[in-house]
Amino acid sequence: MHKAGDELIKSVIDIRFSALQWRVIAICFLVALFDGFDTQAVAFTGPAMIDAFGVDVKNLAPVLTAGIVGMTVGAMLLGMLGDRVGRRITLMVCVLIFSVATLLTAWSAHLDTIFILRVIAGFGMGGATPVLLSLAAEYSPHRHRGLVTTGVLLALPAGAMSGGLLAAEMLPRWGWQSIYLIGGVAPLLLLVVIFCLLPDSLESLYARRSARSLKKANAILSRIAGREVVLPDASTQDAAVPARPVSRLSHLFRGSLRLTTMGIWSVYFFNWVAWFMLLSWLPTLLKQAGLAPADAPYASVTVNAAFIAFALPLSWFLPRINTLKILYLMFAVGIAVALALSVAIPQQLWLASFLLIAFAGFGVGGQQLALNYLVVATYPAAVRATAMGWAIGMGRMGAIVGSAIGGLVLSGAGTGGFFLVLIVPLAVSFASLLLLRRRYVQATGLQDEIAVH
Repeated sequence: MHKAGDELIKSVIDIRFSALQWRVIAICFLVALFDGFDTQAVAFTGPAMIDAFGVDVKNLAPVLTAGIVGMTVGAMLLGMLGDRVGRRITLMVCVLIFSVATLLTAWSAHLDTIFILRVIAGFGMGGATPVLLSLAAEYSPHRHRGLVTTGVLLALPAGAMSGGLLAAEMLPRWGWQSIYLIGGVAPLLLLVVIFCLLPDSLESLYARRSARSLKKANAILSRIAGREVVLPDASTQDAAVPARPVSRLSHLFRGSLRLTTMGIWSVYFFNWVAWFMLLSWLPTLLKQAGLAPADAPYASVTVNAAFIAFALPLSWFLPRINTLKILYLMFAVGIAVALALSVAIPQQLWLASFLLIAFAGFGVGGQQLALNYLVVATYPAAVRATAMGWAIGMGRMGAIVGSAIGGLVLSGAGTGGFFLVLIVPLAVSFASLLLLRRRYVQATGLQDEIAVH
């Protein structure tokens, strides 16, 4: 009976895009947009903070990494909360945390205070990402799920880019504090919208099997379908099954999910090592290779713009082709690009180098989009936010490692050797996909292979 209810939910969601579904996706997009804005706030305001507090550049380094540390913990812990208490309330908690912490930063008088607030803000921002991705995916028809998850994910770099443009206008007039005022007030206003207009996950509501949650699920489903829809009463199932399933980390290691989880964590970790090693050190590397300092920042613009450009067609292919095949292609391209850059940059072949850097946006960074879709399609709803949170958390750990070792690799191996070392985490990620080869099932995934106790 429970399975019949899940199938009914999926069938109604897949019929069309209703106004309610668009509303859910739009709210998730806005949360991700403000998340991206607040994530990069220190990058925008860092130089102004150095001047304002009269400190050296190295004193800002802990503040720059504080957000990543908070995001790592937040993605892991708050993702689990999303499966336990519901996506809606967890998303509200996340938005409240990062908006208040960002707002308080505007009144901070010391870098130590800002460091603490950035850890707290990162905790909320890290927790929001897996929850909003899961919620947006669950309200999307399967044929559009790749496009929706990609579009919501792209709100993160879009928020960062809009913040940079806004900072260029506001910093000279109102100082660095103005960025944190906007970054705190805007999501607080959005919090009111979330409270009034955002429904909870249908699958999560139905899985709780209480009369109240069933009534809510029926009302939401009827609005989407444009007619009355009544889900079978899941409370009549075996009484030995708890009425409110509780997601635990151990559920990700049950049965055939064990190797799947190990493979996904490994791919996330080593892919983010490679991606952030490249992102963090590319401008510095190009300057060291002989490129004019004024031109080096364009490398970061190139790789991020290419990442966004490749994301749009990729979102079309994700629901139509086995995601593992797309990932195989991406890692093959990434390894080939790194090998080519190890030759082109030391020889100062700048046109070829920038073209290769653009392809790195697909072959080194694009995997994040496919991996997020893979998690959504593979794990059942009962543990989906937990799976997403811990996978992203593993990626965040990889980001910290990649950012930290990039400088050591560059100083020890030189510009050509840097890209040869970059091949290592890409190759490990590629090999980790073999753990998933026979276990991944498109869209339906392992929906019935996990019993939540």
